[in-house]
Amino acid sequence: MSYEPLTIEAESEAHPVKVNRRTIAKQRTREKVLEAARTLFIQRGYEGATIRDIAQAAGMSTGAVFANFADKSELFDAIIKGDLELLHEQMSAAAANAKGVEQVLLGMFGAGYSLYLKQLPMVQAVISASWTRDANNENEHRVALKPLLALVEAALKRGVADGEIAKTVDLGLLLDTVWDLYLVNYRRAVFDELGVEQLTARLSTQLSMLLRGARP
Repeated sequence: MSYEPLTIEAESEAHPVKVNRRTIAKQRTREKVLEAARTLFIQRGYEGATIRDIAQAAGMSTGAVFANFADKSELFDAIIKGDLELLHEQMSAAAANAKGVEQVLLGMFGAGYSLYLKQLPMVQAVISASWTRDANNENEHRVALKPLLALVEAALKRGVADGEIAKTVDLGLLLDTVWDLYLVNYRRAVFDELGVEQLTARLSTQLSMLLRGARP
């Protein structure tokens, strides 16, 4: 997966920037911790993976883990945030290549299925952890989701502008409903072993039924 890269900017050609080895080492440590944590969260779930286990899997001390993350919740959320940033890129690309509100939504959510079906146990861990977050963690998660929801909202607003969705429709409620449809289908992937094509076909039918009731 893709994590936040280390960016070193040069001041000018005449004055090359000296690489800060300590900064690079810290970034590499962070990436090792994230990768080890992801593996254990997938294997054992959120509750089953401890900081001690993650440190051992990363080949470092628990102190090194805590030097980068305050607790397991912050570590888990860092993984989720990285995934959401990648998903945003893929959803944006999908939206740019589709026409019509239904096809735009289907393209964006299909990108999500393609990304996450490769790591379904992680999806299960995320959903499980969502029920045990405190208010602060939940608010931070919602902030991380905003760019994705903004893409969906933009598609719905374009649908209104193009006459595909009635101006009287509650777009906030429609946004929530569309997002919930996308999420609930992951359960079918886990327990019914549906693949990307099957999930996308199912979502297509669901969106068609939903948007039919939102037409002018």
